[in-house]
Amino acid sequence: MHGYGSGSYGVDGPRGLRDQAGRYALLPLRIFLGVTFVYAGIDKLTDSAFFSAGGAGSIGEMMRAVRDSSAIPGLVDLALKNPEGFGYAIAIGELLVGLGTLAGLWSRLAALGGALISLSLWLTVSWQTEPYYYGNDLVYLMAWLPLVLAGSVGPSADALLAARRRRSL
Repeated sequence: MHGYGSGSYGVDGPRGLRDQAGRYALLPLRIFLGVTFVYAGIDKLTDSAFFSAGGAGSIGEMMRAVRDSSAIPGLVDLALKNPEGFGYAIAIGELLVGLGTLAGLWSRLAALGGALISLSLWLTVSWQTEPYYYGNDLVYLMAWLPLVLAGSVGPSADALLAARRRRSL
């Protein structure tokens, strides 16, 4: 039996609640990033102007506008060789990252994909944003890193697959 004020009351006491809270602490972040990336991917895939050859709202026009102010102009040049293909790669990548994150399937790989998309957008599209903390791509990059490190938290396909593997051993 623990003494009064020891801070440890067993499974149902404060320590059990703290352990549960710790286990699920990244779940809101996982849900937010998953939903946001699914939405961003669908938004791009359903916007005909985004994939047009040029003009307002197109990926090509956006890349041309940020080319000289980006941290890596060579990456923008690569995207400008085939802006439509680059746009589809980003949109489908966002959709797959978001779905993988929401399902908790290949969680670290999905989070790494999200971090790489955010990094590439930060170094190209939002690099010139001043002050730097107004640029949302850097914030998304930092938000993905805990999920890259921790993997899926809470209910996930990864946890189900791991449990199935343990049972078969």
